[in-house]
Amino acid sequence: MTAEATGVRLTCDGPVATVTLCRPDVLNAQTPAMWRAMSDFSRDLPGDVRVVVVRGEGRAFSAGLDLAVAGASGPGSFAELAALSEQECAERIADFQAGFTWLHRPDVVSVAAVQGHAIGAGFQLALACDLRVLSSDAKLSMAEVTLGLVPDLAGTKRLVELVGYARALEICATGRRLDAAEADRIGLATLVVPPAELDGAVRDLTAGLLSGARDAVVEIKALLAGAAGRSHADQQRAEREAQTRRLRDLAGTGE
Repeated sequence: MTAEATGVRLTCDGPVATVTLCRPDVLNAQTPAMWRAMSDFSRDLPGDVRVVVVRGEGRAFSAGLDLAVAGASGPGSFAELAALSEQECAERIADFQAGFTWLHRPDVVSVAAVQGHAIGAGFQLALACDLRVLSSDAKLSMAEVTLGLVPDLAGTKRLVELVGYARALEICATGRRLDAAEADRIGLATLVVPPAELDGAVRDLTAGLLSGARDAVVEIKALLAGAAGRSHADQQRAEREAQTRRLRDLAGTGE
């Protein structure tokens, strides 16, 4: 389907892929069709892509769930999901989550370029990325609670990992908005820049990520991503094993 039909497009330029939410007239509010398209992007991604940049057209990253769709009675609506069996509903939500979780892939580094509002599903899309560059005008909110819902697009674990349980609970249970300065202070932002410098900052970060050897970056991401679930001894063993693979590869004796 076309970007006009789905509201999201994928473009590739060598090792850099860009996912662009392209519904600026509704502040890039998200729909199930967008999530399905984003899930498909993982299969469409060329093998030489190393960095995926996620951005939104216009003045907002994403204002969250499109309530005009969710509040109706058609496909993807609250009414349709509520009419399904518990298992069917859970499976449908798992399909939605896949539009976000592919950004965790071990072979790429994902970067969210966030300007303006990143609300609900928009906040969770930014959290799905490994790194977040925020414009100083960014406003973040986990607003699902204001609809009587919970965040269900793979954002809760990422949020706890970044800011801790207590702060994550406060953010999710109140639905309040965080500005870029607070996001930076509590560890949600990799970098905060003036709005006019957002694109340049993302380009510079991407260049830095591409400057290292791909296989080394893949190993580093795996080491850091798994660190929280390992003991010190297990993490040290993982480091030894990763370094052994790198040394053998560099010497031309790897598999």
